[in-house]
Amino acid sequence: MTEDLSPAERYQASRLRAAEQATALGPFRQMYDFALDPYQIEACKALEAGKGVLVAAPTGSGKTIVGEFAVHLALEQGRKCFYTTPIKALSNQKFADLVRRYGPDKVGLLTGDNSVNADAPVVVMTTEVLRNMLYAGSQALNGLGYVVMDEVHYLSDRFRGAVWEEVIIHLPASVTLVSLSATVSNAEEFGDWLDTVRGDTEVIVSEQRPVPLWQHVLAGRRMYDLFEEESDHGGRGVGRREVNPDLVRLARMENQRGYNPRERRRGKMVREADRERERRQRSRIWTPSRPEVIDRLDAEGLLPAITFIFSRAACEAAVQQCLHAGLRLNDEDKRRLVREIVEERTATIPPEDLHVLGYYEWLEGLERGIAAHHAGMLPRFKEIVEELFVRGLVKAVFATETLALGINMPARSVVLEKLVKWNGEQHADITPGEYTQLTGRAGRRGIDVEGHAVVLWQRGMDPGALAGLAGTRTYPLRSSFRPSYNMAVNLVEQFGRHRSRELLETSFAQFQADRSVVGISRQVQRNEEGLEGYREGMTCHLGDFEEYARLRRDLKDRETELAKQGASQRRAAAAASLEKLKPGDVIHVPTGKFAGLALVLDPGLPAGRTNGYGHRGMEYHDGPRPLVLTAERQVKRLASIDFPVPVEAVERMRVPKSFNARSPQSRRDLASALRSKAGHIVPDRHRRGRAPAADDREIARLRSELRAHPCHGCDEREDHARWAERFHRLQRDTRQLERRIEGRTNTIARTFDRIVALLTELDYLRGSEVTEHGRRLARLYGELDLLASECLRAGVWEGLNPAELAACVSALVYEARQADDAVAPKLPSGPARTALGEMVRIWGRLDALEEDFKINQAEGVGQREPDLGFAWAVYMWASGRPLDEVLREADMPAGDFVRWCKQVIDVLGQVAAAAPREDSTVARNARKAVDEVLHGVVAYSSLG
Repeated sequence: MTEDLSPAERYQASRLRAAEQATALGPFRQMYDFALDPYQIEACKALEAGKGVLVAAPTGSGKTIVGEFAVHLALEQGRKCFYTTPIKALSNQKFADLVRRYGPDKVGLLTGDNSVNADAPVVVMTTEVLRNMLYAGSQALNGLGYVVMDEVHYLSDRFRGAVWEEVIIHLPASVTLVSLSATVSNAEEFGDWLDTVRGDTEVIVSEQRPVPLWQHVLAGRRMYDLFEEESDHGGRGVGRREVNPDLVRLARMENQRGYNPRERRRGKMVREADRERERRQRSRIWTPSRPEVIDRLDAEGLLPAITFIFSRAACEAAVQQCLHAGLRLNDEDKRRLVREIVEERTATIPPEDLHVLGYYEWLEGLERGIAAHHAGMLPRFKEIVEELFVRGLVKAVFATETLALGINMPARSVVLEKLVKWNGEQHADITPGEYTQLTGRAGRRGIDVEGHAVVLWQRGMDPGALAGLAGTRTYPLRSSFRPSYNMAVNLVEQFGRHRSRELLETSFAQFQADRSVVGISRQVQRNEEGLEGYREGMTCHLGDFEEYARLRRDLKDRETELAKQGASQRRAAAAASLEKLKPGDVIHVPTGKFAGLALVLDPGLPAGRTNGYGHRGMEYHDGPRPLVLTAERQVKRLASIDFPVPVEAVERMRVPKSFNARSPQSRRDLASALRSKAGHIVPDRHRRGRAPAADDREIARLRSELRAHPCHGCDEREDHARWAERFHRLQRDTRQLERRIEGRTNTIARTFDRIVALLTELDYLRGSEVTEHGRRLARLYGELDLLASECLRAGVWEGLNPAELAACVSALVYEARQADDAVAPKLPSGPARTALGEMVRIWGRLDALEEDFKINQAEGVGQREPDLGFAWAVYMWASGRPLDEVLREADMPAGDFVRWCKQVIDVLGQVAAAAPREDSTVARNARKAVDEVLHGVVAYSSLG
């Protein structure tokens, strides 16, 4: 290359190299056996110049090089660097990388579970650990020069995103921040905010993939390119290109229904020939099975591959399908090597636990080069799958989308089975951002010359829509920041109330909200112009039609209000009638999905108590929610809303003691007995009586004024009324927009004010002073921080043994994946059951208080109801019961069980630190509970 340069150019290049050697970047570049990309060099130079940087680049493009340069600078300058990641697995991975480069003396790890060399100059940690350090004023912050925030786009995560903003806002001004993000469409906006709160920040955006990405659709045996061939990929594999016309024709033919009507006039033989030809064409088009896909990728040289399936059970089923199909992706030497590695990594797990965990079936798949990867797996098993995949010993992985979040596990190909996933509420199309994140795994830098994204053909597929997904490289970063109770007391403790409010107003959430107001203001101006036109249209020569229209609206509103009052009174009567029901009562449900006969199995708990499932179970506001069996064999909880009129028992029958609500046979037998016993009964239809409006004085007055108004006699009255209605609707919409403008201005600060007011009411704060109760709350982090603090304050957990305390603490962290309101969770008996009931009662009081202070849980602020669904499982585990029994009772995969246990351990540690006295029974038992939960499979996990 240098031979092509002139002597002058060689001299100039030599001078530049010499100049670079005098900087920190020169020696740093020599540590790598590949040339740095231009965007990496640009970011490193900005860092060396003393600026903060935001680097937004695709997955696998090497943006962590910039974070590693910050580590290099810190060590050169004799300062500290904290490298933060969103998940423990990433922290462990980065810790191992940095130890290999700098040695174990210079690198530490803090993840909540693990503390390794915490006083080292370079410490890798989860973002929450750094947040907690900042609030505690930790001495470890002394000498801190750089903080790297890997995967900073996590700040849009609705559960944990606020932590990233807390750290960014509260880091000392002397700390240089390195923010590493996926490609987001509003990187400049995020950079502007960083510039505002952190000072001079350089924004470096690269959309250049290190390995070009080809997009395909696999239909039957044929692999179609998504786009027409093009010589220049621009390093992305996606550009402004036309969709492959062959794929468009395929979609048109496959999605066609029926025949052209003109065919009816053609001869029978011609029609039969056409049908036969179409049958032959269609026979070549199908959605290939999972083994067929892997076999095809193997034949094309496109392994290793990750197939994303949005279901844990389907991932496991896919592995079994491949095994039953006889797929073998490893030769005998690799099979032996896999077995050696797996046996070494699992040597500490007792054989009886391995059997429970399905070890031998899992090992068979690994030996053949096939595995699943999802959150339901034991963390140790997931870690082994990742290691074998990176080493090329597992070539086909079936994974849920959680694998796309950060783990360094690139593949040559990525397969998407479907473009629809369950989002927790409904099946929805995946977004361009999700598509980019998933397919970003394809193409291994330094190994592959190109990556491949393969979407499996599905009937009804629109190639144009798929091209839109593949062609949209980025997605916007949206703040999820919300103040919390813990945040409020920590801020007031450090900065006082006024300064805390100002700090919260500097959040990215508020920054985005303020910018969004501009467009709304323009809409208000346009609406005001429209109102003038409507005002002219409703002008009446007889009088003030606006006043007349207001009378009409007032009359309608009053009639609606009375109708609601009547409905409310009927609901109250229905609620009162539910309190009289007893097990064995046969009732008639008058309306709704469960209309018909029903047998009361359990009358429900008294008002003020719940079964731990909140809106999924029994509301403490509305009295009992009886558990019933319908004549259609469904077991369901009912509420007063299901009864527009009071309910009465129409018959009585015995509920067998052996009845099991989970057993289909039990439900069928009892439902049959119910129909035999009461099927002949005709329900009494209650009459609702005289409408309240008939006797209302206010309605009579409004009707009288309406008739007496001059405009009432206008011939064009209804024409004017139509203009008046349009005026009213537009005026109402305009006022809503004005309220939105007002609501988006200082929204975070206003929420903070409401939280502070509630904490003052509960004596956690007195003005800008944090009380003893407030200092306890400051040590409790989590979604139910205030509930935990109130339980400590009320002594709810005093006298519990460690296993019982673990059961109670589980209610603060656990959330069931799916609602199950039919059957109350099994709970430990004795003191633990009493304490859990008391926790739910305290939550009910807090929930009512939050309603009074207008703290809205729907906006991510406030305390959700504690979920008691994990209490029995963790109680059994902490009591020393065997793994197979606990998993059977818990009815959950081992990975979920371990994850929830880890979260219980984390909160138990907080409880031990926050208990009123360090030597108190609660503190001692919390520490003992940590030891009793942290054993067996929970202790085997190295990833947390």
